[in-house]
Order: sequence, then C-alpha cells, then structure tokens
Amino acid sequence: MGSAYTPGLTVSKDVVVRRTRRLPIKGDVLVSPKQGVKHDTVVARALLPGPLQTIKLAEKLGIEAKDIVSVCQIKVGDTVAKGQIIAATKGWLIFKGQEVQSDYEGTVESVSEVSGSVLVREASVPVEINGYMDGVISDVIPNEGAIVETRGAMVQGIFGVGGERNGSIRVAVSGPSDVLGAENIQDSDRGKILVGGSGVTLEALQKANTSGVIGIVVGAVKDVDLTKFLGFDIGVAITGQEPINITLIATEGFGNLNMADRTFELLKTLEGRQASINGATQIRAGVVRPEVIAPDTSLEGSAHVASSGGALEVGTSIRVIREPYFGLLGTVTGLPAQLVTVDSGAEVRVLNAKLADGRDVTVPRANVEIIVAS
Repeated sequence: MGSAYTPGLTVSKDVVVRRTRRLPIKGDVLVSPKQGVKHDTVVARALLPGPLQTIKLAEKLGIEAKDIVSVCQIKVGDTVAKGQIIAATKGWLIFKGQEVQSDYEGTVESVSEVSGSVLVREASVPVEINGYMDGVISDVIPNEGAIVETRGAMVQGIFGVGGERNGSIRVAVSGPSDVLGAENIQDSDRGKILVGGSGVTLEALQKANTSGVIGIVVGAVKDVDLTKFLGFDIGVAITGQEPINITLIATEGFGNLNMADRTFELLKTLEGRQASINGATQIRAGVVRPEVIAPDTSLEGSAHVASSGGALEVGTSIRVIREPYFGLLGTVTGLPAQLVTVDSGAEVRVLNAKLADGRDVTVPRANVEIIVAS
C-alpha cells in the first residue's frame, strides 16, 4: 500500500459533503447547529468599511491648513450628504466668500489642521455568505460563518471556471463522446446545468453565456476556445472569479476527451435534480476542485465522507494528471517500493497501472489522483 498522500477526485452517487462558509471579516452568524438551510439561505453577514475619501479643504479654499477648523461647518462624527456645504469663508469688501461642497456621502472621520483635509468614510458595504447547497448546519464558527453539510451525489472535475451557482441538471447529449454544440441548447434551458460529452464548442459557450444557462459540465474544453470565450488566458492562480454568466467544468481535462462512462452515467441519473455547481480550481498548494453537488434528502443509512485524498493500493482507480497520459483512466497494478529516476533527474516513487485502453504503464505517483467512486 502506498503511504504517500494522493489527491482524490470524487465521483459518487452517495456521499456526505461539508463546506465551510466563512466571512472575509468578523460579522454575525445567522444560523444555528442542526438548522436546515437552502442554497440561497444567508448564513452569515458582515459590514465591510466603506472607502475613505479625502476632501482637500485648504487647497480648495486657498487658506492655510491650520485655519480649516475655523471655516469648517462639520466635525468628526457628523454625517454629511453629497453636495452639502461643509466649509465656507467670509467675503471681504468686494470679494465674495467661498464654499466647499462634499463630493461624498458618509461620516466625517477626521478634520486635520496638519494636512488641511477632511476625511469622509462612505457607507459600509454589506457582505453576505449563503449556504451554497441545500443541507443542514453541522457547526457554527462564531462571528465568522458556519459549516453546511449535505448528502447526495457529487462529481468533481479536473478544471473549471466561474463561481457558485445553483440550478437543475439536464443531459443535453446522447453519450459521453458527443460534443455539446449551440444546437443542443434550448430556450427552456435558462437556469439549468447542461451536461455534455467529450467537449463543448465556442459557439455553445457563447450562447449559454447569453441565454441564461448557469452551468456546463463536459469531458474537456479546448484551451484556445476557453481563452476566446473569457477574453484572457487563465493563469496559475485559483479560478472561480471570472466575469462570466456560467460555470464551466471539465471532468477529464483539455482538448477532446470523452467524459468517463461512470461520470456520464451518474449525471444521467441526476437529470432534473437541483444541484450546486462551482468552477473554482486550484491545482497547486491547497488543492481545490470544481464540483457538482446534488443533495438528496431521501437517502437513508450511512455514507462515506468526501475526502480530498487517500492511500494507493493495487486495484485503486486512478486518473493520470500529467503528460504523456494526461486525462486517462486506469487501475493500479503495482506499487514498487524502490525509487526510480525520471527524465528530470529526480528520484521518485512510481506505480504500475493498466490504462483503460489496455496499455500497461509506469508513472510517478505524484502524477495521478485517486477516483473515489461509489
């Protein structure tokens, strides 16, 4: 048995999923343990301080900084409205006095005789965190958020873009080798997650993005089409914040790769079910996988808890995540104990595997991930 940690990819019809919903700053938690929540239930709320704006009074009035207190009509703690007169100088002989209006709405935080400026803090910005998926609150993080737990089907992908969304699933193609084209998208698909096969065309991505489709799950996507669709190249940072109207998940990788049969068959059983989808992906430190989660309250009995990794052993189902076998599925047939020198000169642990196409290969253990299926 391999003792090294190996990232896992969950494809399961019955799994317990827990997701931490945490505010970016301290705030108020609005739920309690064991409380049922929906994907759009607000579980925590906070107020982000508004931007601090500077009004250069001395400069506008043409006076010394030390003199602004004498002409100021506001003080620290006052609320000011946009366009409100906040300072004025008196006229002298034939010269008229000057007035300064506030360019901002907010609360006065400072009137400085050193800089000659007034600082106005604009209104706080509310930040809310929702449940993301239908389930129950398994735990509360005081002043920060909560942990939502659900049970149901889960499919994780290799790569995704787009953020958290929720909609019903529709399988839009006949099989795992079919490409999802624009012609497969119907007027009634608004608010739905569409399942394709081996890939998706650029035209389909563009149509989905403008027709109200909220998600697409396919085997693979061409990097050139993805770049054209997004308008920029994806870097090495975490994805999920792209300014698009859909969430896209590739279950196998890039190019033209058939969706794994077990993945496609599982998604077919979920047709019509409400699901939460998230394209956030991070491959390096702190692995984050894109996912589709379809809660099922009718399930009874025990289920395993979704895990991000596990131990390798003979018979374990894997997916290769590096070239030259990128995206291919296989089964572990051996776990040699000795280190092997690879092309880069590094000595690494390897495994033997039989790929789905019948080839027997040897690959570094770090180049595979376990497929957790049930």
